[in-house]
Order: sequence, then C-alpha cells, then structure tokens
Amino acid sequence: MTRIAVLQMCSGVDPDDNTDVIVDALQRAASGSAAMLFTPEMSIALDSNRKRASGSIKTEDNSPYIERLRRACSETGVWLSLGSCAVLVDEQRWANRALVIDASGRICARYDKMHMFDVDLASGESWRESKTYRPGQDVVTIDTPVGHLGLSICYDIRFPALYQELGRLSCDVIAIPAAFTVPTGQAHWHILQRARAIESSCYVVAAAQAGSHADGRRTYGHSLVIDPWGEVLLDMGDKPDIAFVDLDNARLAEVRAQLPSLANRRHIPQSSAQ
Repeated sequence: MTRIAVLQMCSGVDPDDNTDVIVDALQRAASGSAAMLFTPEMSIALDSNRKRASGSIKTEDNSPYIERLRRACSETGVWLSLGSCAVLVDEQRWANRALVIDASGRICARYDKMHMFDVDLASGESWRESKTYRPGQDVVTIDTPVGHLGLSICYDIRFPALYQELGRLSCDVIAIPAAFTVPTGQAHWHILQRARAIESSCYVVAAAQAGSHADGRRTYGHSLVIDPWGEVLLDMGDKPDIAFVDLDNARLAEVRAQLPSLANRRHIPQSSAQ
C-alpha cells in the first residue's frame, strides 16, 4: 500500500498565494504519511488574462514559484506531481507543463500538454488555448514511489490514443490533472476518468480545480482517484481541500490477471474505406 495526497484547489491569479497553498499541502501530506502529492492543472496561477499573467510567467529554470516547490519537496521529503503550470518556452508561446519533483527537490520529469482546448460551448464559453500555448510532442512516464506514473493534462483525456500508449508502457498510475469547465464536467468528467482507468488497467489520479476563480471562470472540481476496475475510491466534491488515499499494488495485479486486456491488445490496421 502506498499513500498519496490529492489537493483540490481554487487557484487565483496571484502565484505567490497559490504556491503558499501547495507548500502547505506538501507539509500536510508529510504529516499524513503520503509519499506523493498530486495537484491540479494550472496550480501556480489560473488566469485567462494573458497580459496580466505574463508578468509572472518565466522559463522553468527562472521561476521562483517552481524553485519554492522544489525546496518544499526537499524539506518535507514528499514527491510532487505538479498538475501543470505555465512556463515560457519562446518569445511568443508558453507551455502548459506538468512537473514531477522528487523528495530531494529534483525535477525528474516534465510533460507539455499535447491537446489544446479550442472549443465553443453551448454555455457561451469560448476557449482558444492554442493562441497562447505550444502543444507538447512527447509521451512521458517516470518511476515514482507510487509506481510507474504516466503524465497527461485535462483535455488530453478526450484522446484515447495517448492513454493506449501509456497503457502499453505499463503505467501503474496515470495523472490527469484538470481545470474542467462546469458544463463539460457535469456531462463527461466521471465517465471519461473511469474509462481511462479501465482501458489502461491502472489507477487514475485526477486532481482538479474547483469553484469560482478570480479570473471569472468556474471549474467543476470532483477530484477523483479511480482503481483499475473503474471503482471510484475518492470524489472530493466541489470545495478546495486535501484528501488521502492508499493505492494497493495487489489490486493492480488482481485486475490485470482477471482481464489481461493490455496483453490481449491487437494492432488495428488502418482502414482503406473512404
């Protein structure tokens, strides 16, 4: 059994305040004997106003907020799966980047969100993530205290090919941090998360943003931990909080023995139909 902590946040536009919340959560995770803390997408700042946000967005190496989190991991001895933050990658574009920081404060994995959230919802919300962010190109996994961890971010969840590859890479846990809108969360959040756990035969940890944010948006919350059978072990509802869950390695082996779908998978040839 390995204990994890999941942080549900209502991140605002001030990265200092949000970093304070994460540092406090790392301390609480250590007190609760968690090996690793999982946080949502855009944990350090959630701000749709690019002009306002740009003043605090630096390259990964120059971010004082990432540096604070690295120190906090070293001080607490807790690994951090930072769901994502905005980092500067060139003069015009940012990356929506997930980071894994180990208990010594070393950044040992980074993943840039592949799929850009470019949508027009019936609620009137319109988002064009591709105007600001550069999509990632690489599938990323890393060995951690919770097992072999695969990384993804929010809108990625709607593209199963990524999770098929993470399943092929024998992930024990997949992180799917998010800042889901309320309409899409109500319709699709639980079913998509459960599907990704079932098809990949692994745990899914989905730390989420929740509530009404300083930039005017509302997010769905309901951070989840789901086991490889698709059972919901944790649902955090719609308020910011921290929660603890024990992941059972024996459960992974049990489910994979019953339904060896990863071993049974066949190559699907491309259809010639027009």
